[in-house]
Amino acid sequence: MAWVLLIVGGLFEIGFTTCLRHVEGFRNIPWTIGFLASVACSMTLLEVASRSIAMGTAYAVWGGIGALGTVVVGIIWFGEPASVPRLLLIAGVVACIAGLKLTAAIAA
Repeated sequence: MAWVLLIVGGLFEIGFTTCLRHVEGFRNIPWTIGFLASVACSMTLLEVASRSIAMGTAYAVWGGIGALGTVVVGIIWFGEPASVPRLLLIAGVVACIAGLKLTAAIAA
């Protein structure tokens, strides 16, 4: 269950980074509310998940999900470049997240 919470927390991290693009100095109230709600959910889920998952692993996975998702959102919705090196580096992040998940039981 902790891994599910951590993944959902990572998804909320994607939400707050996406909202952050639109807050306009925190003057755009709907996007600011979305940002604050997403940050609160994301951090809360990270905290709860880290009770059962090693903090370093939980933070790396959470941050990796957020970074990966934010890059994907940027490519799909904001026209950011999807060059081969960039996609290979994204694949590297995915491999590292999977590796941390797979080795979490060994480290415990």
